[in-house]
Amino acid sequence: MELLDLLKIRSKNEKLYLKALTHTSYANEHNEESYERLEYLGDAVLEVIMSEYLYKNTSYEEGVMTKLRAKYVCEDALYEYSIRLNLNRYLRLGHGEEENGGRNRKAIVADIFEALIGAIYLDQGLDVAKDFVYTNIIPLIENKTINFDNDYKSILQELVQTDKRSLDYVVVDEIGPAHNKTFKVIVKIDDIIYGEGVAHSKKEAEQNAARDALKKAQNG
Repeated sequence: MELLDLLKIRSKNEKLYLKALTHTSYANEHNEESYERLEYLGDAVLEVIMSEYLYKNTSYEEGVMTKLRAKYVCEDALYEYSIRLNLNRYLRLGHGEEENGGRNRKAIVADIFEALIGAIYLDQGLDVAKDFVYTNIIPLIENKTINFDNDYKSILQELVQTDKRSLDYVVVDEIGPAHNKTFKVIVKIDDIIYGEGVAHSKKEAEQNAARDALKKAQNG
């Protein structure tokens, strides 16, 4: 199976992977089982893997980890993972769904990523499923290859509130003409500078400063 070769998956049961790529429209036309049950399983497996990743690789409080996990397994994120692995190219769709653009429909493309994780789990176990995620997905997260639209300010706010500390964003520099300004913002927790950010808007600079602070907190 070409996809398995591309993903370097040594399958014991290729039928599981075909099922993971089979939409209900195709299943109904060919009297086969769709990916829905595998998607259900893969959703749970992926949540466990992401939960363990955040637990072992960050020092965030529960609420912060929960928000980050939600970002990393939301439909938008799953769609991006799936597209980057070219899974939609191998989707098995019914004629009507194919004609209506199902191969690029976000919900379907996101679903087959979870179904693939479910297939790997059933075929080879949790450790192999985890290896697959750590090889193909975690680098996208750590290198910020995908914009998860994280609200870093909200995450930092929750982290600070847990410890009942003060949080302030301060614009320390404005550079350039009025129509093209660049703002430099620092974020202070209990009057100590924890991060800084630069951008063409104050809002984005504050988000970058919060992200910088979170990164330092994670590595600290």
